[in-house]
Amino acid sequence: MSENYIVSARKYRPASFATVVGQQSLTHTLKTAIGSNKLAHAYLFCGPRGVGKTTCARIFAKAINCEHLTADGEPCNECESCKAFNEQRSYNIIELDAASNNSVDDIRTIVDQVRIPPQVGKYRVFIIDEVHMLTTAAFNAFLKTLEEPPEYAIFILATTEKQKIIPTILSRCQIYDFARIKVPDIVEQLKYICTDRGVTAETAALNVIAQKADGAMRDALSIFDQVAASCEGNITYQGAIENLNVLDHDYYFRLDKAFLKSDIPEALLIYKDIREHGFDSQFFINGLAQHFRDLMVASNPQTVVLLEMNDELAQKFVLQAQKFAPAYFYRVMDLCNYCDLNYRNASNKQFLVELTLIKICQLLTGPMPPAGGDQPSVKKMQTSPAQTPQQTTQAPRTAAPQAAASAQHTASAPAQHYMPQGHPLPAPPVPSNKPSAATPSKMPPRIYINNTQRAAEEAAKQEATKKEASAPTFYDNKPIDPEQFAQAWNAYTQAHPHDIIVVNAMHRAVPMLVSGTHYKMKSANEGEAGMINNSLTDILTYLRNTLQNGTITLEIELDKTIKTPKIMTEREIVNDILSRRPEFGDFIKDFQLTLK
Repeated sequence: MSENYIVSARKYRPASFATVVGQQSLTHTLKTAIGSNKLAHAYLFCGPRGVGKTTCARIFAKAINCEHLTADGEPCNECESCKAFNEQRSYNIIELDAASNNSVDDIRTIVDQVRIPPQVGKYRVFIIDEVHMLTTAAFNAFLKTLEEPPEYAIFILATTEKQKIIPTILSRCQIYDFARIKVPDIVEQLKYICTDRGVTAETAALNVIAQKADGAMRDALSIFDQVAASCEGNITYQGAIENLNVLDHDYYFRLDKAFLKSDIPEALLIYKDIREHGFDSQFFINGLAQHFRDLMVASNPQTVVLLEMNDELAQKFVLQAQKFAPAYFYRVMDLCNYCDLNYRNASNKQFLVELTLIKICQLLTGPMPPAGGDQPSVKKMQTSPAQTPQQTTQAPRTAAPQAAASAQHTASAPAQHYMPQGHPLPAPPVPSNKPSAATPSKMPPRIYINNTQRAAEEAAKQEATKKEASAPTFYDNKPIDPEQFAQAWNAYTQAHPHDIIVVNAMHRAVPMLVSGTHYKMKSANEGEAGMINNSLTDILTYLRNTLQNGTITLEIELDKTIKTPKIMTEREIVNDILSRRPEFGDFIKDFQLTLK
């Protein structure tokens, strides 16, 4: 009769500090505390699930009662205390699962047991797992005992949610934060288990299991057992991704080829294949963002170490990253992020993802910065001045006049870098080259027949602004001509005539260029400067959209030497009109006009 099967998570559970995976700094600290006999009366082990909190608590409890510690601070497994612990008959170690025993009565039981001194060994250790599940009353009942326990009592609390523990408990404990286990560490442990169990496995397959575990060793062992049973002792990469329903890296590398060729049909067909395999579209778009994040990291030798994958796959990412310009990664991640933010509210989610893939395919047809080196893909990113009109009109984000202006500009200026904007901003109309009309004089406030009309106009204005802010666009960062900037500046004042203080200040002081695209505007007093700062976001958005340059910045400088005309209130303006034209009072009275 064959021996009973034991799952890997139990069979390979660490029995010593040396066998704990990925927590070397913590285990070293605990061994040092035991060796120097500087033990606290209460510890809090916190961190994600499956990283070894409870396991380390048990090893720690075993070690402090060991009669013959080894030279490196490990329990000997030979003394009576160690044997009792290994055979699960030790009365010096009491465990409580607070997830199911979280009442005041359960804590009182623990408090009663604290009064009993150890019969064998020096300490009685109380391990309370998932301590954050205790009720507030149970925490309060535990406070006094936790603060002043007998000298032989040590408490070890373990939790995955430290923020749920009341501060009075935290202040009484030494806190140890357990980290997520790194992918390479999990892979090495899985290789050891494969050797011990006589299972053959491809490194790429073990890497998939480690990434799926998300830093939890226990999860990795459970997934390993599942895949090993499915693959019948020979774990292959293909078998692992099929068994775990993982979206393979090959899908994303195939998409890379489609993006490099600007092949929209191929990209959409790959997305269709992904959907037919049962993958969620939002999961796919997040995976695509992660893929380009990894490519961005792999493109720089200094950041390659941030890749959490095996060396073979990391080298594949390094080679693939050389085919793209660095700014391309930012643009793709920006588009993926925008798609993810709007996915839940989209009425047609499939269309949203397909539209994102189309935009990514078209990125290389517009002007992009060179990536360095002689790379064919980079050459496609630059707009040639010899392009035909038919080729120019194929640029996906630019209208015909803009494309012609871009082609004319390219011959004399280097390609501009795309700036990742976080949340895309609205696309403005192209500023006209015609000289603007003379700046209008300061407009008096409007007089409304009733307040309902004014409220309706304000609501319509806010709704229009909200719709503009939700439409995606990207800046070309074109050079700014002083005349164009002045036109855009005046156009903003014409579009916002009711912001009297801000508009007056803008008419009085056009910003001066300090350096690059950084402008400085002087303000007469603190109140006026505050009003301008309140509208600064709207002003910058308008200027950036109108001038198609996302690098414009504006600084407000206080200059009290500036003399400003008196700003009249609406009531003062009406009284001034009445003093000069008394008959205007009859007009107001007849039409029942009011000021809000």
